[in-house]
Amino acid sequence: MSGMMERLPGWPPLPELFGWIETGFPGVHAAQGLHGIRIEERLTDGTYVLCAELPGIDPAKDVEISVTENVLTLRAERGDETTDKHHTEFRYGTFARAVRLPAGAKGDDATATYKDGVLTVTVPVPETKTGTRTIPVRQA
Repeated sequence: MSGMMERLPGWPPLPELFGWIETGFPGVHAAQGLHGIRIEERLTDGTYVLCAELPGIDPAKDVEISVTENVLTLRAERGDETTDKHHTEFRYGTFARAVRLPAGAKGDDATATYKDGVLTVTVPVPETKTGTRTIPVRQA
């Protein structure tokens, strides 16, 4: 056994599983015209950082970021139209993604920056002390 996964002859290739995760299972669609946003998230040094891939977006007018009940929601719209002498082409779409923030995250203090097609949202998450506390028992 070589350690490589081999397909039996005549079997169709399996769909890419990561594509299913990002776009949903085949045959199951969200709202019409709504597309997902690819993200990367991490929690380091008391800060939650979410990076979202949004190329070609004007963040000042096409991006909405909100935090409600510890859920961070990103919405973006893209509209593009090109016209030449005999041809007009347009592309448009709405993108959305919602993620649950870590426990204790301060959504009210979130900040966002946009550079080179990547939106970065930073949310402070204070360190919580998990030490043991002894509680004295008093007689009544």
